[in-house]
Amino acid sequence: MVLFPKRTSFLITSVLLGFTAFSSMEIQAMSNGRLRTYAQTTGSNIKPQTTPDIKPSELTPAYPLSPPPPRVDPLPNQRGVQERSLEIDYRVSNLLLDFTGNLWIGSWRGLSRIDPNTGKIIARVSLPNVAIGALAQDKVGRLWVGSYEGLIRVDPRTNEITAQNLFLPSKRVLSLLLDKRGYLWTGTDNGLALISPDQGLIMTTLKNLPGVSANTLTLDAEGQLWVGTLDGLVRVNTANALILKRIKDLPGTTVQTLAISPEGLIWAGMPNNLLVINPKTGAVLRSVTRLRGRNVTAVRFAKDGSVWVGTSNGLLRLNPNTGAVLDEQVAGLPSSRVLALVPDIGSKLWIGTSEGLAWLMPKMGSAKPHLAFSRAVK
Repeated sequence: MVLFPKRTSFLITSVLLGFTAFSSMEIQAMSNGRLRTYAQTTGSNIKPQTTPDIKPSELTPAYPLSPPPPRVDPLPNQRGVQERSLEIDYRVSNLLLDFTGNLWIGSWRGLSRIDPNTGKIIARVSLPNVAIGALAQDKVGRLWVGSYEGLIRVDPRTNEITAQNLFLPSKRVLSLLLDKRGYLWTGTDNGLALISPDQGLIMTTLKNLPGVSANTLTLDAEGQLWVGTLDGLVRVNTANALILKRIKDLPGTTVQTLAISPEGLIWAGMPNNLLVINPKTGAVLRSVTRLRGRNVTAVRFAKDGSVWVGTSNGLLRLNPNTGAVLDEQVAGLPSSRVLALVPDIGSKLWIGTSEGLAWLMPKMGSAKPHLAFSRAVK
């Protein structure tokens, strides 16, 4: 009596499971029958669908090993900018004759000293910043280097740095000049500073310089300082750093380079002109005809009385009295953009350009590049 309900329940469950299995088999058979009928009708050999066996490991996707996609090169206009950014800057921006007769080369690859007679490199100086803006030598022979990160003092006997990073009006040094007393005037893009070379200390500053930037410096016959600025010329008393005179409203406005002629006149190179100025009156005596409209970047007088003029598009030599061209567009330069000039050293004119150093001797047909400071030899 106790087993009857269990048996009854077991029978009912079995019947229901059998019915379910029969229904599934019937549906499957009907599907297969329809597929066989369709296959016979169409003449195709379609096999009944079956459920494939899927392994658990196949549920995780696997990707074949392959290299990364190729890098996309920049567009042509961008590629040029990219390539230029990786190039070495060969500009030679400063040249200085020292007391021993050797020539210092201030380039954007560093500081070097050469024998101007042979062109042989005597020494190279390792600097923390190679963007050299100016060079000067004090009365005891120490070399001062103005860079775009401050002022550095170098002992030329050991080529070691003995002082650096003074508190200037600006770290970007553009010009250096030793006055007749032996003090060092330092021109920056934010004013002037007067420095004692022995102590390396700033004696005074002239921050409120008219024209702001001290681009270039020179001394007149009286020993006073002339400063070429973004807005003309300023004469400064070297004894007390007071402004004595200001010459503004010049054609071209910005004074980029200065030189004093044997007669004591100021030659001022402008972005579009070369002017001759009387320092006593401040009057512009003349504008050199052949340099009108040209960007004058360097002016230096030679021992024979002629004047060498470097521009952003070539080098020429003039008769300072008549303005007549003595040498027209000197050939053979590493670049037509002239940055620095030093005549009569080792019987040569030395030329710093935006693409390296070159030299020229009298009666030479063209200038010769110095291969150690040129893109020709890397």
